[in-house]
Amino acid sequence: MKKAFSIQTFSKAQLSAFLGGLVDYAVMIICTELFHIYYPISILLSGLVGAVVNFSINRYWTYRVQHLGIGKQLLKFIAVVLGSIILKSLGTYLVTNWLSIDYKISRVIIDIIVSLGFNYTLQTYWVFRKGKTL
Repeated sequence: MKKAFSIQTFSKAQLSAFLGGLVDYAVMIICTELFHIYYPISILLSGLVGAVVNFSINRYWTYRVQHLGIGKQLLKFIAVVLGSIILKSLGTYLVTNWLSIDYKISRVIIDIIVSLGFNYTLQTYWVFRKGKTL
């Protein structure tokens, strides 16, 4: 019988998200602070870089599904990443402006919410799902 939820998989997914998030956050800071790119645009650019890191770690280490075709997985992952980037960019913008707090703090708050509520769920049960595909 297969477990619907695995602590080990959840932990690996969170570590993968953390590593991808570190890259994402660092690129956002560099784009915004060094290159003076407006932070919602920096979030878009950094999200793409972080997504490559996250996808690679998840495919080969977290979910170990490299034996499955990469095409459908990649298309699903791109859909999740686009949704994630939109949620992060818009959420950070709204929290920053509504609560008048620094965008760096808003971004961390929104990242936690999006990572657990959106990314983990869709990556586990849709993108990297073993067996029958949806």
